[in-house]
Amino acid sequence: MGDPVFEAFCADGLWPGLGRTLTEALPAAGIAGPDDVTAEKLAALPKVGTIRAGRLLSAWIGAAHVYEVAQLVVPAGLRARVAARAVDAFGDDAARRLRDDPWLLLQLPDVRVVEADRVAVAALPGVRRDDPRRGRALVAHALNRAARDGHTVQPVELVLAALGAEGVADPPGAVVAAIEAGIVHETAGALSLQRLAMAESAVAEAVARLTAIAEPIEPEDAGDALDDLDDTQRGAVEAVLRHGVSVLTGGPGTGKSRTVAALVRLAEKQGLAVALAAPTGRAAKRLEELGDAPAATLHRLLGAQGRTGGFARGEEWPLDAELVVVDETSMLDVELASALLEACADGTHLLLVGDPAQLPSIGPGRVLADLVESGTVPVIELTTLYRQAAGGAIARLATAVRAGDLPPVDAPDREVVLVRATGSAEAAHRVVQLVTDSIPGRLGIPAGEVQVVTPVHKGPAGTVELNRVLKAALNPGRGTVSGFDPGDRVVATANHLEAEPTGFANGEVGVVTEARDGTVTVEFASGPAAVTGRALADLRHGWAVTVHRAQGSEWPAVVAVLPPEAGGMLSRPLVYTALTRAQRHLSVVPAVGAALARAVRDVGARPRRTRLRELLADELQESSG
Repeated sequence: MGDPVFEAFCADGLWPGLGRTLTEALPAAGIAGPDDVTAEKLAALPKVGTIRAGRLLSAWIGAAHVYEVAQLVVPAGLRARVAARAVDAFGDDAARRLRDDPWLLLQLPDVRVVEADRVAVAALPGVRRDDPRRGRALVAHALNRAARDGHTVQPVELVLAALGAEGVADPPGAVVAAIEAGIVHETAGALSLQRLAMAESAVAEAVARLTAIAEPIEPEDAGDALDDLDDTQRGAVEAVLRHGVSVLTGGPGTGKSRTVAALVRLAEKQGLAVALAAPTGRAAKRLEELGDAPAATLHRLLGAQGRTGGFARGEEWPLDAELVVVDETSMLDVELASALLEACADGTHLLLVGDPAQLPSIGPGRVLADLVESGTVPVIELTTLYRQAAGGAIARLATAVRAGDLPPVDAPDREVVLVRATGSAEAAHRVVQLVTDSIPGRLGIPAGEVQVVTPVHKGPAGTVELNRVLKAALNPGRGTVSGFDPGDRVVATANHLEAEPTGFANGEVGVVTEARDGTVTVEFASGPAAVTGRALADLRHGWAVTVHRAQGSEWPAVVAVLPPEAGGMLSRPLVYTALTRAQRHLSVVPAVGAALARAVRDVGARPRRTRLRELLADELQESSG
């Protein structure tokens, strides 16, 4: 019988360079635990010579700090991959920190209170449930859970109730301890994680700074740069030139891209330094094509440091640009928005382009909506629908849904097709049929350009099962490295800007070009990336992705499936975001009955508790007063 910690560690891909095939071969080579790892035994593995054995041994030694954490968490019933997350969050001395305070684990996503309690019992014999470290950690845990639902603040009474439900003997005392420890910030009867409170304050202060300092740009000669624009679009360009921060919104087909392209042409004609960025690689590439100028992902523009670190660009080293344009800003959570705004030098003109009708960011906050609703910066909304020939039916349907209406589909050219299904299983069958046969065969769009989006992970029409059947149909294989084969479509679920040579960001979709020696090479929109070791756990198959993950990207053809499991989470922003991922063709597979029309008509964005709107009003009033 092998060492269970060692087995879990290897099975979760935490030994860099050790793929599934070699993991399965370890016992036959006499490697059943950490003491068995030697260069000689590694060299006895299939297709592993002396040189590769040396590399594997070095990788094993280099992962010792992760293994030390695995020894704490695996016996308590947690997955070994939690150890890698702990090291990412707490540094190379994570094991020591967790032995001192096991409830730090509650800062990680998906770690439950009962699991952290089990680690504590094992690490600290005689520890009690009323340990002050536990109460303090549970305050942050309650706020972290709220943050995962998008909230940046929570009323004190809700946090106290959550603490009472977890058996904390003195909830008010625990809150005070968390505030004194600098983990939590209190304001006006509400609590916030310190990092989110600081981010919201930083956004408001930066907007006030840029608004107060930016000098109007007077174009010497606009020439024909603005000839293609209507009056509202020209007004948007003029607002950007006059103000430090401005917002351009509108649905698909209303000319946001045309307006941005004209602004960039005009700015370059005046000799201004321009920076273009978007949250995802696909959106950045589209912005680059439209603006006819280089564009980058926000993480790359700001110089992201590793997977969980900060950014190189900021107040000390601001961006070298007089005009900064950021697209798809509905995806901006408050911490990324804070990093962006702090990196804008005094005098910068910042244009935020986005559609508040889309889903809000995955991370906490509602930055674009709060900025629009605050009334503190110019907001230009484009409403005239121009895109009729290219994208007519999709744009018309999206515009109707944006306004709360679900009209009958009218697209004789099959640009939008409705494929009804009566349940999840039938919906899944229709999806596979559309991707592998109908869309390529009837419309000439290859399967490689068709993306499936669904609101859910579980069930026959969720991402997990759809990816399984789509892989079997489109790219069968045994999963050479961590379940992936060359030709597989994958999606990233975390940032790994350190991956050689170009890195990748959360939400990017790419195609596997090579899978061997424990490494998967993926071609993303932003370039190739070699994914190995712990980073492999942050890849998923990507023929089907959630609507949230699809945000910020577009594909030639999209199949939007809405199974019964999604009924409770359907909202107008979710449906609208799903529909607007398609460029040339959209197939909708509704299997939720009347819930779809009801959601579009009645269910707006899920309310998020934030302070940004109030902070913006306070800062702008103070700076103008």
